[in-house]
Amino acid sequence: MRIDELQFDLPPEYIAQYPADRRDASRLMVVRRDTGQRSHEWFNRLPQLLPPGALLVLNDTRVLPARLHLKRRSGGRIEGLFLHEPEPGVWEMMLTESRRLRAGELLSIEPPQASPQEPAPAVQLKLIDRQEGGMWKAAPVPAGNAHAILMRFGQPPLPPYIKRPRREGSEAQAEHSRPTSETVEDAERYQTVYARHPGAVAAPTAGLHFTQEVFDALATAGISTAFVTLHVGAGTFAPIRCEDLADHPMHAEWYECPEASAAAVNAARAEGRPIVAVGTTSVRVLETCADEDGRLQPGSGWTRLFIYPPYRFKAVDAILTNFHLPGSTLLAMIFAFAGRETTLAAYEEAIRAEYRFYSYGDAMLIL
Repeated sequence: MRIDELQFDLPPEYIAQYPADRRDASRLMVVRRDTGQRSHEWFNRLPQLLPPGALLVLNDTRVLPARLHLKRRSGGRIEGLFLHEPEPGVWEMMLTESRRLRAGELLSIEPPQASPQEPAPAVQLKLIDRQEGGMWKAAPVPAGNAHAILMRFGQPPLPPYIKRPRREGSEAQAEHSRPTSETVEDAERYQTVYARHPGAVAAPTAGLHFTQEVFDALATAGISTAFVTLHVGAGTFAPIRCEDLADHPMHAEWYECPEASAAAVNAARAEGRPIVAVGTTSVRVLETCADEDGRLQPGSGWTRLFIYPPYRFKAVDAILTNFHLPGSTLLAMIFAFAGRETTLAAYEEAIRAEYRFYSYGDAMLIL
């Protein structure tokens, strides 16, 4: 497949900038792969729309507050995105204005809220080494636990297509690091209600629609659940830059498939019950761990699995997903599962029907 086959036109006003008032109040398009038939529903009706006896597999990663506001000694401000800690005390980060930065430079981490009575302890980042693609290795000064530092200073790592208006002028600079009601809301809503294991720097967005009420209704309907973990990385938003998808260097993400979840999937398959992956991240774990017969082996590690046509799915019978960026690896996966023509026809109808797209947008159930 070629990159130009992954393109479609989306008017920017359809990119959701805020979450729905209620998680389960999102719209849900149901698409049948065999016929291309489409119907329009609401997410809170999911238990009635799934096949009887289905097993839902969800990604229970927890999003880190990985976005940091940093200040140079010159006074210039930049943004940083913590990615992971490849070795103790060393961070891998994405930094804006990275071409102007130099190894050895110290960047002050600005606190999210300053209190004259209780000033936040000063923490800096020392730049160690420039990597490819605007990446840097850096180390906190003084040394400290990465998770603890992010919890103190970080903010939700919203994707770059969420572009909300900012205030202008000196007041905006003074308020640069102070949390707003939007930031507080994002800290809750850019996180699934079942998030358990910290490590992601982007949300598994198909899971953002679930509420406890939906889980209760699923249990009543006889729909069971199992959990895997995949720490979503910044590479999930990276566009494919090569003409042929086969040449794309797929980013790595850490995953875990527990023994109990593998056993649940294997039992469901043996009983003829469908496996429904919640989000492309769950698909990635299931297909990474499946053998040629669709039987899962528990385990953990790093996966670089890139799913694009004509991939043969081994473990997944249906996918619940959001609408994805053109030219993305996520859209390539949906093409592989539902077919390019069926997917693009669904996207065109979603635009006509004014669905909301991307992370805070509406959902699609592909059966």
